[in-house]
Amino acid sequence: MNRLLKNTLFCSIIAFAACKKTPAPAPAPVTPPVVVPPVTPGADTIPADPSIAASIGFFMDNWLPKSFTVPSATTDQPLTSSAATVTVTINTGQVITKIAPTYFGNNSNLWIGQLNNEGTLVNHLNNFQPRIIRGPAGSVGDVFFFNRAANSPPADAPAQFVKADGTKEPSGFWYGKNTDSWTFSMDGYYDLLLKTNSTGLLTVNYGYARYGTSSDPVAAAAHLAADWVRYDNGRTKYWEVGNECFGDWEAGYRINIDDNKDGQPEFITGALYGKHFKVFADSMHKAAAEVGAPIHVGAVLYDSPPASWNTDAIKNWNTGVFAEAGNKPDYFIVHSYFTNYNENSSAETIFNTAAAVPSAVKKYVTDGIGAAGLTQKPVAMTEWNLFSSGSKQNVSNVAGMHAVLTMGEFIKTGYAASLRWDIANGWSNGDDHGLFSLGDEPEAGVAKWNPRPAFYHMYYFQKNTGDRMLSSTVAGSTDIVSYASSFTSGEKAVVLVNKSTSAKTVATKFQYFTPGNKFYYYVLTGGSDNGEFSRVVNVNGAGASNGIAGGPADTYQSIKMYATPASGEIKIAVPARGVVFMVVDKR
Repeated sequence: MNRLLKNTLFCSIIAFAACKKTPAPAPAPVTPPVVVPPVTPGADTIPADPSIAASIGFFMDNWLPKSFTVPSATTDQPLTSSAATVTVTINTGQVITKIAPTYFGNNSNLWIGQLNNEGTLVNHLNNFQPRIIRGPAGSVGDVFFFNRAANSPPADAPAQFVKADGTKEPSGFWYGKNTDSWTFSMDGYYDLLLKTNSTGLLTVNYGYARYGTSSDPVAAAAHLAADWVRYDNGRTKYWEVGNECFGDWEAGYRINIDDNKDGQPEFITGALYGKHFKVFADSMHKAAAEVGAPIHVGAVLYDSPPASWNTDAIKNWNTGVFAEAGNKPDYFIVHSYFTNYNENSSAETIFNTAAAVPSAVKKYVTDGIGAAGLTQKPVAMTEWNLFSSGSKQNVSNVAGMHAVLTMGEFIKTGYAASLRWDIANGWSNGDDHGLFSLGDEPEAGVAKWNPRPAFYHMYYFQKNTGDRMLSSTVAGSTDIVSYASSFTSGEKAVVLVNKSTSAKTVATKFQYFTPGNKFYYYVLTGGSDNGEFSRVVNVNGAGASNGIAGGPADTYQSIKMYATPASGEIKIAVPARGVVFMVVDKR
């Protein structure tokens, strides 16, 4: 039964990709103008921060300065003797943005157990520090009653749903007070947040406003959401009204109009959602005021220009939401799974989406807000991953590299937050979105909660990225991508991603910064297994602890950084399909 539930929910959550295609590449958004201080090149400077972009807004409120601690023990490495063929130039006088603490987030779900009681997982999450964890579980949010015990739906919740094709199926509700070992209770979620020093982002049940059979289902659903805000009592600042409500896979997309008592149409529209959103937002903000803890309530948008074959709901979704909800939403929510659904994507295709999708999605949303004459608001990507399948892409080193590229673009492009889908899910022959294994892989040596390659890439990215993103440019190769940042303590950080199948020697140069004595770095590479989609990641030469999949699970915190003198060039060999996370010491 547990396996069936996992597979069923996994399929229902990802089914929306059948209606989606990867957005075409769009020009990168124009970086807000900044003033570069008139200093002599080579001199150290602390530039002025640009104003906070409207697309980030209040998600920057919890920003904190970061300091880099020079390692007490390192592994000395000589400067590579290879001639540099690629040059990365970092303009430390141009801050693109301060880096909000909401880019390394993840999603929990309800079908992999009481996560707060899983000590190994909690330890990994504490080491990683996602900072923000979304609940309860994607599409399950629209059939979730946070305050109900197992198998005790409210009286106005129907026993069956009408599917998009008009047939019926059991409703399959989920319950926040279900404490069975196979699911994840609401109190368990809050406990996980405490144990991992994370904040929450919660999706309230919008579907109930559609399929509820009371005389006023919208009021009933909004009241349920407000009661959740009261129960939450200030623990969560970020809330969403529904999950992908435009989708024909979502509960409430089509309803039985014979059971409906407030005259709603059979099929959802963006305008109807926008009208209902205002009721939810008012009720939830009122409840937040009662407990003395202000919240932010977000509205769901579609992420790309609709195709001719999309449903009418999708075609008119964003314009309908804007027209009816107006400026009521505090922020907007989008999801993207980058590659086309069930596409056996190559590594090159996957890497290309990382460059194209974030800017295209953000431009589509912000252009729509502007065209509607509304105030620009924060834009949060609360689910993202890959829909590639067939070659174990999702559990590979390439997926980890894609995560680095994607998060770099989210920061550079000015998103408010990004939350990867998800903590763990189910093997599914390698089409598993989970950051951690559930121990259900074909090899007996892969333990439950074994971190996947993406965990290591995201862990070292977070660990070695500063608090401000800097401007960086690459000359000599389109295969090298760089993201630069600065620590308030003065050090500069550079991420170098080599998308190609051959090593590249990269020289890094700085404007308005004089390096100190050394630069420190980690080098992450894949293994030789499974073609271009190795399931292994090596960190400074340390491979998978189990010899099969993942990385050095037992030692990743203690692996010494490489250290190389910075007295001459800062030059490094970036391996094929490898990533370097480098920090350059200050004077």
